[in-house]
Amino acid sequence: MDRTLLAAVVDRIMPADRDGGAVAFGALDYLDGILPAQPKLGAAIAAGLARLPADFAALPEAERDATLAGLDDAGWFRELCELVAEGVYADPGNGGNPNAASWDMVGYEHRLPEGPTGPARRDGQAPQPFSGTLDYDVIIVGAGAGGGVAAGVLAEAGKHVLLLERGLVRDYSDSGHRDHLRNHRLALYGHNTGPDLDGNPRVLAGPDGVERVLRPHENGYQNLAAAVGSGTLVYGAQAWRFHRADFRMASLYGVPEGSSLIDWPIGYDDLAPWYERAEWEIGVSGEGAAHSHEGLRTRDYPMPPLPDSPARSVLRRGAAALGITTTRPPLAINSQPRHGRDGCMGCGSCVGFPCPSDAKNGTQNTMIRRALATGRCHLVTGAMVLRVDTDSAGVVTGVRFADSTGAEHSVRGKAVVLAGGAIETARLLLNSPSAREPDGLGNEHDLVGRNLQGHVYAVAYGQFDETVHASRGPGVSIATTAYNHGNPGIVGGGMLADDFVQPPIIFWKNVLPPGQRRWGQGAKDFMRDQFHRVLRVAGPVHEIPNAEARVRVAPGVRDKWGLPVAMLSGAVHAETIRTAHYMHGKALGWLHASGALATWGFAPNPGLSGGQHQAGTCRMGTDPSNSVTDPFGRVWGHDNLFVSDGGLHPTNGGFNPVLTIMALAFRNAEHLASSM
Repeated sequence: MDRTLLAAVVDRIMPADRDGGAVAFGALDYLDGILPAQPKLGAAIAAGLARLPADFAALPEAERDATLAGLDDAGWFRELCELVAEGVYADPGNGGNPNAASWDMVGYEHRLPEGPTGPARRDGQAPQPFSGTLDYDVIIVGAGAGGGVAAGVLAEAGKHVLLLERGLVRDYSDSGHRDHLRNHRLALYGHNTGPDLDGNPRVLAGPDGVERVLRPHENGYQNLAAAVGSGTLVYGAQAWRFHRADFRMASLYGVPEGSSLIDWPIGYDDLAPWYERAEWEIGVSGEGAAHSHEGLRTRDYPMPPLPDSPARSVLRRGAAALGITTTRPPLAINSQPRHGRDGCMGCGSCVGFPCPSDAKNGTQNTMIRRALATGRCHLVTGAMVLRVDTDSAGVVTGVRFADSTGAEHSVRGKAVVLAGGAIETARLLLNSPSAREPDGLGNEHDLVGRNLQGHVYAVAYGQFDETVHASRGPGVSIATTAYNHGNPGIVGGGMLADDFVQPPIIFWKNVLPPGQRRWGQGAKDFMRDQFHRVLRVAGPVHEIPNAEARVRVAPGVRDKWGLPVAMLSGAVHAETIRTAHYMHGKALGWLHASGALATWGFAPNPGLSGGQHQAGTCRMGTDPSNSVTDPFGRVWGHDNLFVSDGGLHPTNGGFNPVLTIMALAFRNAEHLASSM
């Protein structure tokens, strides 16, 4: 590749002016590091450069720009522009952006004590080994939101618990490296938790029947963090209670054709005390009295709200003009020191990373820590559960797992709790057939893995003539629940809120308006002038489940343990897409009413939904013919097999589901403890 020619092109992709250009901002150094790992792209860029005029580097700037203007539709040039942006706007640890110069240009502040890239890169703590003890009261598979809560409740109730987690113990100091291109908010080339990129594939079956094998960071994989705490280690921590009406969707709206919409077997009032317990024992900051969708509370949150973002006053005036109510998103983040951990320090990269002040509350620093403190919980990390074991009569006896060395162990438990997330729990049940249930445990009615749902999002952006977002996290500070229900002709609805703080490279990838050329002086001016003047309003749409959105296993593709991997297929229901378009219009309207000079955005496509909010594959109910578990998460046909993750949700609400997962886990674990 002609480096002189490449430098001449890169110089015009982001030209120097009063601030440095792409070359000064380290884009060439970044390309030197990234292109060898992408030889096909490197060859395409080299071929494209070779077609430029031989004297391109010597041409005046205006002529170089005119030449490049003819390449806007050329794939190699578009890719090069994206790579240059990565080198300019990502963290300096990626080989560009020396001294975070571009961040100074746009006004982004990272606020990390070690510098813009955070602590030194390390990949988690060493695996915690298996003790060799073979008998337990309860075996829990998965140390995330549901499994972590269950471990704490059961260990404190005096039960001897084995907690198995395929990921590692991670925190800010050993997995806090702030790689803005490899995290759970932007996983371009990998991510900052497990599972490992190699040896953990999934298969996505498209609507055309074509099956694609995906790695964990690739679109369509629907990845959850594999770590102690799982998603609660790196999430944005919105800790909403579901709307009262979310539990009665079929009764309120009927069952749309082609859907599997159903009521929950419990109501809001059944779960309210467990919501409160989760809020206090995990730790939530907020203003409960402002949540009109909940009705009267018996107790407010344990901590006051986090500080406002500039968006709050802007969107409040828009809400007043529209006549809609607003509230503060509740966050499982310490707004003040609590339980020996600091309050939020307002870093500029909240979502997708472990917290630098340990103020983000997940099971890893609350319930699992309490479980271990009892001395009755044994945590094994780097452990992959291979199957749920049964005896000759089909009765669950325990599990078989491989430890971090590859050695396999069969352990026995009076009860087994599956909490690996909606996709992996379904996969484990399907990969655990018995003579009594040859198609998988709990799968007599072919329901395990069906009704997969997550949340599609309605997203809108507004450009203002004032500062509407700062670099200080978490960033999100205002929401409306006015559209969760009661929308004429719409099934359900959703919550809308402003967004968490966005690092510059995510702003570049996601926020630039349609028609904005992604190279040249205009692109640079937009980043520099509008970084703090564009506001994102978005929210999860209450999905309408359907049985064809599902998890199966793909015997022809196996993971590094030799197990058939999850195969995902289906799409969201048409009513979900209709609701998403409706909510998108409401988001645009809110921005307009708030004074936006221009708006843009998108409503989602009808592809399969899952991701961080995955749910529904083992839904609970009162009838084994249309549910996998009873109302306490007990798998039908098994007295001692339970599910404790989002797979239980018959519907996933119009809110982030983590607090509901935790509340159910508190409720169901207490029920299990009292019945043993």
